Amino acid sequence: MNHSVRSTSLLTRKKSLEPLHSFKKFPVFIGCTDQPRSKDIHANMNFDICTETGLIQLRKLIPLDLIYKESHSEAVGGVWKEHHDQFSKFVGKYKLAKILEIGGSNGVIAKKIIDKNPHTTITIVEPSPSIKSIGNITVIKDYFNEKFRYKKQVDAIIHSHVLEHLLDPSVSLKQIHDFLPMGAKQLFSIPNLEKWLSKKFPNTLNFEHTVFLSEYFTDCLLKKNGFKIIEKQYFGDHSIFYATEKVNHYSNLVIKNKYIRYKKMFNDLVHEYENSAEIFNRKIDKFNGEVYLFGAHIFSQFLIYFGLDQKNIPAILDNAKSKENKRLYGTNLFVKNPNYLKNKKKVAVIVKAGSYTQEIKNQLKKINKSVVIW
Repeated sequence: MNHSVRSTSLLTRKKSLEPLHSFKKFPVFIGCTDQPRSKDIHANMNFDICTETGLIQLRKLIPLDLIYKESHSEAVGGVWKEHHDQFSKFVGKYKLAKILEIGGSNGVIAKKIIDKNPHTTITIVEPSPSIKSIGNITVIKDYFNEKFRYKKQVDAIIHSHVLEHLLDPSVSLKQIHDFLPMGAKQLFSIPNLEKWLSKKFPNTLNFEHTVFLSEYFTDCLLKKNGFKIIEKQYFGDHSIFYATEKVNHYSNLVIKNKYIRYKKMFNDLVHEYENSAEIFNRKIDKFNGEVYLFGAHIFSQFLIYFGLDQKNIPAILDNAKSKENKRLYGTNLFVKNPNYLKNKKKVAVIVKAGSYTQEIKNQLKKINKSVVIW
């Protein structure tokens, strides 16, 4: 497998990187598959930290055709629905006429914006769209990069939970700046990664989120690449909405060093999952009933990587219809709908799912009042 290797900090471009942690032979795909277990690919997930800034970044990058080989996230559930509702309102209040959306996927945000702003037109640029052009929405199957060409002028570019997936956010922000006319807007949502890491969420950094794009670092990169921050809105501890404007001013990058703080936060995450796997194994051994794991995603892959015993777990539960009866990549566990628990007498579920934990617990209690949740 071919890797590209980062040898310098994405913020300073200096060789100021220090090894932080290596997750040996971690599954390269965060999702579910129909293929046999023997075809799963694993690679070392090595993270470095910049000693001058505290930026954490993945050292070796996995080819995109492996980590995005299949769709793995339907963004299902109440938290995501509320996120899309709030972000579309955030965009809508700017009364934009012509929008280009990067990575629009299934078009759910575009549809919500147009529902409230029927005179708005939106062009979605997405390499793997699951929506076709319809009404005021035009879909272009392509990547937004230096090769992308679009002759029509737009008032704004929007994107949601895209920037943290890009391999070099600073380069991507410069491309957006070069594309937009002066005074045009860039509105976007990013995960609140510093909050996520402080709460020890494993979806903070992985083979997809390869840069610790905290709020502070995002602010720095926006100013460096010619964007004025108009406002920010917080969606709980889940996401941050940004409204920015293209200006003809570039700030020199002066960065406070977050090295000590971010290194400790990352190491705390590792220790949390080491301890959690051990605790859950002891609980499983003592429980007189079936034990299931919730979430066919990175949360469960982390627990299993750190030693959660798969032998005593009959299946993994997930709300995504597209994952049902498939196997969580890198594991032996197949996916069932949570309603599978409905008539079970003695059953427990391990729920360690970051921002979505409380929502999942509430759902499970509605399905089966007697379920034990760890």
